[in-house]
Amino acid sequence: MDSLDDLFRRLEQLNAIGAALSSEHSIDRLLENILLAARAITHADGGTLYRVREDGQALRFEIVRTASLGIAYGGSSGAPIPRGFVDLPLYLADGSPNNSMIAAYSAIHAETVNIADAYTAEGFDFSGTRQFDRMTGYRSQSFLSVPMRNHEHEVIGVLQLINAIDPASGAVRVFSDADQRLAESLASQAAIALTNRQLISQLEALFESFITLINLAIDEKSPYTGGHCQRVPALTMMLAEAVDATAEGPLAAFRMSDKDRYELKIAGLLHDCGKVTTPVHVVDKATKLQTLFDRIHLIDTRFEVLRRDAELAMLRAVLGGDERATAEQRLQAQWRSMDEDRDFLRRANIGGEAMPPEAQERVRRIARQYRWINPEGHETDFLSADEVENLTIRAGTLTQAERETINYHIVATIKMLEALPWPKHLRHVPEYAGGHHERMDGKGYPKGLRREEMSVQARIMGIADIFEALTARDRPYKPGMKLSQALDILRGFRDNGHIDPDLFDVFVRQKVYLKYARQYLDPAQIDLPGAAEPV
Repeated sequence: MDSLDDLFRRLEQLNAIGAALSSEHSIDRLLENILLAARAITHADGGTLYRVREDGQALRFEIVRTASLGIAYGGSSGAPIPRGFVDLPLYLADGSPNNSMIAAYSAIHAETVNIADAYTAEGFDFSGTRQFDRMTGYRSQSFLSVPMRNHEHEVIGVLQLINAIDPASGAVRVFSDADQRLAESLASQAAIALTNRQLISQLEALFESFITLINLAIDEKSPYTGGHCQRVPALTMMLAEAVDATAEGPLAAFRMSDKDRYELKIAGLLHDCGKVTTPVHVVDKATKLQTLFDRIHLIDTRFEVLRRDAELAMLRAVLGGDERATAEQRLQAQWRSMDEDRDFLRRANIGGEAMPPEAQERVRRIARQYRWINPEGHETDFLSADEVENLTIRAGTLTQAERETINYHIVATIKMLEALPWPKHLRHVPEYAGGHHERMDGKGYPKGLRREEMSVQARIMGIADIFEALTARDRPYKPGMKLSQALDILRGFRDNGHIDPDLFDVFVRQKVYLKYARQYLDPAQIDLPGAAEPV
């Protein structure tokens, strides 16, 4: 009855182990749990879990445990597999199967091998086992080697147990038929759980690689945005972790699980995926007149045409009887005026923080003041309406229409992400990624959401997106700001309802900006005295 009770207990334990294995997400912990469970249900003193190497030519040590010797390698032990534990070859130099080693035999033939005593067994090479025993004083006796087969009946690993212990006497015994059947059942469950976890990990890796592919496409379109797609997720996670660690204040209840972290990470990586639809000449617009090329050179050419026209007019006047010296002085004055206006337009072509109204009016005056004969032979204004619109841009280099084109990327991002069949643990990705241009006061885009309508994660991403853009060193139209200046701007955004004030408080108080700066900014941007001042 004791033996039957023990068997029932072990069967219940096996069922519980199967359920636990199916819910484990870490492959390392899964492998460790498999071996520990096998030792527990067979009362084995030691054991090793091998995995078939990627090339299919050998078994690799993954987890090693021997309770009586206190040996624990791999898994959560913190101790790596020692160098002496070399991979077990499945095939010899001549290509024949390595049938002399029990674990290799079990993997090659997909058979369980049960050895009563390694010192008397025939047909297998236990020289390594004897050497181990001499070094440690151990006595390896009973062995149970069980192949782990996946759903396609491929052997993906071997579970090897050593020295079954009699629960009553503590003596080493042979692995019983019940031990073998329980171990085989566990190995089957474990192989399925391991395969499922590997498949999930491979799908996740494939998915993240696809995201990287999208960001690479954006990077190839524009080197000025590719780094942004990588840095914003990094800063997003830094701020999210700081908020998660906050123990007081209005954000004290915010906590993230590993699933929450992964979901936010994916959202961060995809937050600008809609930029694949944005024309590259708009994304890379370094000057106001730039399209596929900088049109300031066309204006330079027109000035040159006007200079020559003025010179021809002067020569005609002299031939008509005007005094040459007076005519040349008049020409020089015209040229100086043209050169001043040309230099002014060149400066105006470079986007700045704010173009004053009088400078905008001067552009319009120049457009009307000069007349020229275009290639079609028609006299026309010196500047086209489009050129005037671009050269009078108040701040930056983008017209309103171009800003709307740029801003449309977030609409495209939302459309693209909402079209995907997200699994349950990633269902918030569109909302997190699509909300980073919203404002706390409802004046953002594209949905005009207010603070209370947004998740903490979306608000976090909004701060990360702005701070990265302010401090980025790879923009064609501006240098990267110093920390103190960027923080001052964020502080203003906090005060005018642009960003979340509570998140900004964590951003500054936990010095998230400094952690980010040390990894991604030029040392010259890190002006610590100004940046470290309290809010």
